[in-house]
Amino acid sequence: RGSGKRRALFLVLSAPLWYDRTCSQKGGGLLRLSHRVLPLFLTVEAILYAAFLVWDVTIGGRGSNPIKFAGILLCLVYALYLGHLGGSRLVPAALALTALADVFLLLLDADYALGILLFCAVQGLYFVRIVRSGGRSLWGLRLGLFLLSLVVLNLLGLLIPLNILALFYFTNFFCNALASLSCSGRSMRLFSIGLWLFLCCDLCVGLFQNPQLVPPAVRAFVSVGMWLFYLPAQVLITLSGANPSSGGFSHETK
Repeated sequence: RGSGKRRALFLVLSAPLWYDRTCSQKGGGLLRLSHRVLPLFLTVEAILYAAFLVWDVTIGGRGSNPIKFAGILLCLVYALYLGHLGGSRLVPAALALTALADVFLLLLDADYALGILLFCAVQGLYFVRIVRSGGRSLWGLRLGLFLLSLVVLNLLGLLIPLNILALFYFTNFFCNALASLSCSGRSMRLFSIGLWLFLCCDLCVGLFQNPQLVPPAVRAFVSVGMWLFYLPAQVLITLSGANPSSGGFSHETK
C-alpha cells in the first residue's frame, strides 16, 4: 500500500516534466489533435465521475479514491496539453499543486496542514490570474473577513493553528470566487463557475468534518457532495485555460 502511494506522489511530481518532453517531440502535430482530444477528455472524465459517484452512493468508503484521483490527474495532463498549445500556464501549475494536495488529503489521508498550504498556493495562483484578467483584488474584504473569522474562532475556543490556516485559505478562496465575477470573457466565465463549484465542495467538506452542525439528511448529502462538485469544478477550470483557437484569451497565456 505504501509503495502505491509513493508511486502516486512520484507521478504527480514528474507529470509536468514528462508531458513537456512528449509535447516538444510531437510539435505541431498537437495542434491538429486539439479538437479531437477535447471530446475524449470530457468522455473519460464523465466515465470516471459516474463511476465514483455510483461507488460512493452504493458502497461508500475510500475505495473510490483512486478513481477520483485519476480524474484530477487527467485534468492536470489536459491542462498541460492546452498550455503547450498556447493556453494558460497558471492553470496547469495550479492543477499540479491541486493534485499534490490531493495526494496528502485524499490518498494518504494525512498531513492536513501541508494539504491546506498547497491549496493556499493554488488560490494564490488563481488570484494572480484574476487580477491579470481585470478582476478586483478585494484586499480590504480579504483582511476584514480573516480578522473577523479569528475573532469568531477565539470566541468558540477553536483558535488553533490548523483552524487559522483553514480560515486563511477559505476567506481568500471566497474572495477569489467573488472577484472572478468581475472578469469578462468566456474563459473567465468558465473559470468563475469552476471556482464557485470548488467553493461548494469546500463547504461540503466543512460540514462533513462537523456533522453535529447539520441534520442526518444533509450529512448524507455532503459525504457525496464533496466530489459531486469538486471534479466538475476542476474540469471547468481546466477548460478555462484554453488558448484563443480553443475558446480562450491570449492574455491568459502569460
